[in-house]
Amino acid sequence: MNLKKWFVRWGIPVVLLAAFVIFTVYINQVDKVALVNREGQTFEKGVVTEILQDNLQPNGTRVGEQRVLVRLTTGVRAGQELETTSASGFLFGAGCTVGMRVVVMQSVAGDSTITSIYSQDREWVIYAFAAAYLVVLCLVGGKQGIKGALGLVFTFFCILFVYLPLVYRGLSPFWVSVFICVITTLVTMYLIGGPTRKTLVATGGTVAGVVIAGISATIFSMATGITGWNVSDIESLLTLASTSGVQVGGLLFSGLLISSLGAVMDVAMSIGSAIAEIHAQNPALSRGELFKAGMHVGRDMMGTDSNTLILAFAGGSISMLVLDYAYSLPYQQIINSNNIGIAIMQGLSGSFGIVLAVPVTVALAVALYTWKRPNRAETAPAEDASRQTR
Repeated sequence: MNLKKWFVRWGIPVVLLAAFVIFTVYINQVDKVALVNREGQTFEKGVVTEILQDNLQPNGTRVGEQRVLVRLTTGVRAGQELETTSASGFLFGAGCTVGMRVVVMQSVAGDSTITSIYSQDREWVIYAFAAAYLVVLCLVGGKQGIKGALGLVFTFFCILFVYLPLVYRGLSPFWVSVFICVITTLVTMYLIGGPTRKTLVATGGTVAGVVIAGISATIFSMATGITGWNVSDIESLLTLASTSGVQVGGLLFSGLLISSLGAVMDVAMSIGSAIAEIHAQNPALSRGELFKAGMHVGRDMMGTDSNTLILAFAGGSISMLVLDYAYSLPYQQIINSNNIGIAIMQGLSGSFGIVLAVPVTVALAVALYTWKRPNRAETAPAEDASRQTR
């Protein structure tokens, strides 16, 4: 690899990455308005050493609170054993057993300490599962799996350290999500495909599909009256909107773009790779024939990928659907509820993006792979006339 190719392959990306890191550090210099006063309150880790009073009933349920002894392992009381309580709720507390690692909500004021069990300590289990997934991805996928893992880590990084600070600063959540989709798609596709036309095709098709999903959601919103203000946690979001510059109404649609990114990226890269292979095997194909071959590949993918987001959002709403069924709610109440409308909008709009990304990606691939090449149908009459003169 000569110096020019090395610079194109690695030099330019490294420079752009350095500029992106500087940009990320800058936007994270933000002062947050405190929504809740947490002075003196911390969450510390500990280990249950003794059950002083259990709340387990003969039928296996828990009523009231447990009184337990916990040895704290972090915080100002690290190494001390404190008596605390654990509620029997499903959202907070834990069914403590001796040896269980827990997270303790602790409030310290002088010599006085008030504690309660917040939850079981799940941190390292989460890290272990995430690491196991990345290891399996790399082992099964080989070199491409490693690149995919790097792309996944970069995407997660962008959501936490780019999307959230920019939205908190008052920028449009919709356009911030478009920016995130473009950046993560470029990086992921570049890692997988390198500086090739296939990468450019997949990136263009992905961005087009995501924007189409956003436009579809906007049209659905205008027609149905469902907006980002109709979400279930709007009360907490209103408090956030009143104390910061966050544009709460756009969060719903920005989330839709990010959630559809993975499925659209899969479609665009698959089609780009397929057309690249078809063109490599038969460079003599006309633009029309290459477009038709690409659409055949895309139509086969539509049958399964069009269901991806609909089933994903339906799965996320399954608890609500079970409750609606159990309460025998009238059909008109269910179909016109905000929650159902939002789930339908997310599923259908994302699927619009997937389906319409197919012809856009195919057209872009045909244009790039046959760039500056005369169409066979256009040159055929001239070739026939040439043969006749000979």
